[in-house]
Amino acid sequence: MANATRKELIGKVYKMIPPMLESFHKGQLGRVAVIGGSEDYTGAPYFSAMASAKLGCDMSHVICEPGAGAVIKTYSPNLMVHPYMRQSKNLASTESLDSVASEVVGMLSRLHVVVIGPGLGRDKLMQDTCARVIAEARKQGIPFVLDADGLFLAQTRPELVDGCKECILTPNIVEFGRLAKAKGVDVAEGKPEELCARLARAFGGVTIIQKGAKDYISNGTTTLVSEGEGGLKRSGGQGDTLTGSLATLLAYRKAYLDKIWEHEGDLGSEETLALAAYGGSAITRECSRLAFKEKGRSLQAADLTEHVHQAFLNVIGEKESKL
Repeated sequence: MANATRKELIGKVYKMIPPMLESFHKGQLGRVAVIGGSEDYTGAPYFSAMASAKLGCDMSHVICEPGAGAVIKTYSPNLMVHPYMRQSKNLASTESLDSVASEVVGMLSRLHVVVIGPGLGRDKLMQDTCARVIAEARKQGIPFVLDADGLFLAQTRPELVDGCKECILTPNIVEFGRLAKAKGVDVAEGKPEELCARLARAFGGVTIIQKGAKDYISNGTTTLVSEGEGGLKRSGGQGDTLTGSLATLLAYRKAYLDKIWEHEGDLGSEETLALAAYGGSAITRECSRLAFKEKGRSLQAADLTEHVHQAFLNVIGEKESKL
């Protein structure tokens, strides 16, 4: 797969996209939750969850702190917002890490994919809660994506993700350096794709998408390079479109592997995870290109959200609907 052309890789991503069938019921095409959203950061979880929804996820949830929840609910009625997280200073006398974490962990059985990190912050209680979510997600075999302050957990508690083959980390260049330092990996010399593979191996085979002018994707054995044209504006929040897109593609991957529709079924678990990572990168880069073409230097993260579906059509293409 590492030597495949872009056309060949996108063709394989297309295979795992479910068609639109009358026989499907609500939730089969994806139940995703974004865990993040704190007093200071409400945009990031919204952008991630909305990208997931716009890419076709049936049910898109945000699990956040109450103050953030009240705000995020005003952004869109399409998202299901659960104010279950707590920051340390807002923890009630009747609450504890155990009680907060149990409520969040209790949602996992209803979900296909979890995104951890958008708008999370570094508050210890928020971080500790997510650490428990990661541990339980691994037990239940639920794929998860770590970004932003979710990556701080991988940096400071690498044992949480070590050896997890159902995990995607999405660091930018600075975050990549911090993760490498935490694992004792020298990234001073070498080609970017080799460095990405080296860090993925250090984490025991997790999948890493190193974001940049080109996106380098590796699980330590297979390395892909996503270099579709993107926009030239580097506004904050564009990575949230990536995490939401990844989440929906991972949900589609589950639908494909579970064979909820008739298909050839010749793609395996490891390959489909790499393809979801590649597809998410390709769609996000196209979102950025489309939004920049329209908005230029005024581009903001919200502009990408409105182009998710068109980017999907441009890059992957729709399947024939069947009644």
